[in-house]
Amino acid sequence: MSTVSIRDLANNVSRIIKGVNETGRPTVVTNRGRPVAAVIAIDEHELEDFVLANAPEYVRGRADADAELAAGTTRSLAAVLAELDDEA
Repeated sequence: MSTVSIRDLANNVSRIIKGVNETGRPTVVTNRGRPVAAVIAIDEHELEDFVLANAPEYVRGRADADAELAAGTTRSLAAVLAELDDEA
């Protein structure tokens, strides 16, 4: 995996993006020697999955749902639909 400073990224964006796209290997972006971001290749068909899997609110929601499942505090779809029918 290659590493590039923010300044180098700013000065060579096209070359760096082209390299990541051609090789499929990510490039880590550093700020004063510390990693702060990554440039990765994304397949256009997998873009939505990538965005969802990395969206903080989605990740947090999945973790909450997993915890509810583990604790047994979930309800079946049938129960929810029955409740909604009763309210209507």
